[in-house]
Amino acid sequence: MAMMRKTITIPDAMEDWVKAQIASGRYGNDSEYFRDLIRRDQDRKLAEHELRSMIDEGLNSGISTSSVTEIMKRVEDKMQKNGKI
Repeated sequence: MAMMRKTITIPDAMEDWVKAQIASGRYGNDSEYFRDLIRRDQDRKLAEHELRSMIDEGLNSGISTSSVTEIMKRVEDKMQKNGKI
C-alpha cells in the first residue's frame, strides 16, 4: 500500500490531546492516531449511509398490514441473513 505524506496544522490544545493519546499507549505515534481517526470516520459515514438507506426503504414501503410480530420476524430473518445477529 502506497503511503502519502501530509502536513497538518492544529492548535496547541489539539496537539496536547494527540500527545495524551499516544502517551496512553493506545497509539505509537501521531500517524497511527490520525489513521485511526480516518478509519473511524469512514466507518461512521458507511453506517450513516446504511441507516439512511434503511430509512428510505421503510418510508418507501408504505403502510404495513403486518402485525408487529410479523414485522419483527422479518427483521430478525433479514439480520440473520446479513450476518448482523
